Amino acid sequence: MGWASFREDILSRQVSAKYGALKKGNTVPDNKDPSGTGLKNSGPIGEKMSKLEEFTMATARPLPVIILADVSGSMSVNGKIDILNDAVSEMITTFAEEDDTRAEIHVAVITFGGEGAKLHKPLESASSVSWESMAAVGHTPMGEAFTITKQLIEDRDVIPSRAYRPTIVLISDGAPTDDWQPPLSMLLSSDRASKAARFAMGIGEDANKETLQAFLGDNQTRVFEAHEAREIKKFFRWVTMSVTSRSRSANPNSVVIAEPTDFDDFDF
Repeated sequence: MGWASFREDILSRQVSAKYGALKKGNTVPDNKDPSGTGLKNSGPIGEKMSKLEEFTMATARPLPVIILADVSGSMSVNGKIDILNDAVSEMITTFAEEDDTRAEIHVAVITFGGEGAKLHKPLESASSVSWESMAAVGHTPMGEAFTITKQLIEDRDVIPSRAYRPTIVLISDGAPTDDWQPPLSMLLSSDRASKAARFAMGIGEDANKETLQAFLGDNQTRVFEAHEAREIKKFFRWVTMSVTSRSRSANPNSVVIAEPTDFDDFDF
């Protein structure tokens, strides 16, 4: 860890501690500044909270999570789309409960089904997301979803340069019905998108594992296979755990994806 990162880590922890103290109604005399930030705790508690919240918001960096969800007609079979909706909603709720001055988890959902792909939920802080259930219909235009993902990640007005590396999650129960290879190649060759952590889940026997493996861009990384409803939930708990671990770490840009080999040992 470099000096700048070390100083930022110490500063974030000091401010977080002072912020917690103010929430409990504690005060610090005018001439004291234990955090070393220049934010003195004099005057009404409301003023101190406002200053610290402003400082925290300026310090926390976005950690984007982009979900690419297959909503083709086959996802309506055996209640798969309902389970997927529940899993995504639960993930967003967990992200919203994360409280760290270093990283703020943002979420976007891109759906592909029917006649095309679309941005179902624009990228925003998980705590601000109002979840709307996805509906399943039509074909599997996965290539369009890759194109939208690339545009989203490369848009610096949406994902600023100070943001941490994004996480991209792909879920599908079938094979693409459009020309998906060129858009995927462009996504993986994008300077920003190529640095993203990637997860992939194939739902059912018909899921095209080769396509999902190509998305991961690494033959050593596992495509998670879900054949039962409980396995869809497990996959999303695995992704959630991976992202929240990053957000709490000293360096959220470090992407370490654990293998989901012992899910039965997890307390879900």
